[in-house]
Amino acid sequence: MTRETEQFIRQLAENVRPVRALAQPYVRATVWLGLSVCYLAVVLLLTPRHDLSPKLSEPLFIIEQLAALVTGVAAAVAAFATVIPGHDRRWVMLPLLPLAAWWASLGPSCIQELNHFGLRALPIKHDLRCFPFIVLLGAIPAVAMAVMLRRGAPLTPHLTAALGGLAAAGLGNVGVRLIHPEDVTVMLLVWHVAGVIALSALAGRAGHYFFNWRSLQRWPGSISHASENSAR
Repeated sequence: MTRETEQFIRQLAENVRPVRALAQPYVRATVWLGLSVCYLAVVLLLTPRHDLSPKLSEPLFIIEQLAALVTGVAAAVAAFATVIPGHDRRWVMLPLLPLAAWWASLGPSCIQELNHFGLRALPIKHDLRCFPFIVLLGAIPAVAMAVMLRRGAPLTPHLTAALGGLAAAGLGNVGVRLIHPEDVTVMLLVWHVAGVIALSALAGRAGHYFFNWRSLQRWPGSISHASENSAR
């Protein structure tokens, strides 16, 4: 061991500062969900869906919203797990099952529409306001998610951002279905599925910019910020 190495180790030992461990992923996801639900509740109170009461009595509608909600929560848990060094990589697979259940819950109405109209006569009109609504309703959950994720160590920034985007988009979709009167159709399935995938992909693409170590070193409370201070 060289003298420089010994000096470096001694410097680290002298300047080390205690760092509070992050809470478990499911605990942080619960906090994030609470903040997001409060925001969605305010939006719902301001602009409620006029046929919400009868829709809440439809089993398929309830299953669809529960599946979308569970998808968002599962993606949030997975995202928070990825910013903990040494996390079990199986957490990343957590959103897959509820995501499949969510999309499958839209299937019966789509099949019924296909049987009624046929593929060639299928209505192609769709209210394009759905996608902006998903973005708008998912904005606050996305910001809250980004702030909380930056307190960890995002060693896989693209994956972390993609999971965070999926979580926010899932909750945004629930909000859209609760305030925007529209029945399940093939075009709704296409636009909502494409919208959620697009938002998750865009978030993953931008993950390096949101969760790079250079910017996190200046972010108070993050692991990398604490590590840099210790090194000094």
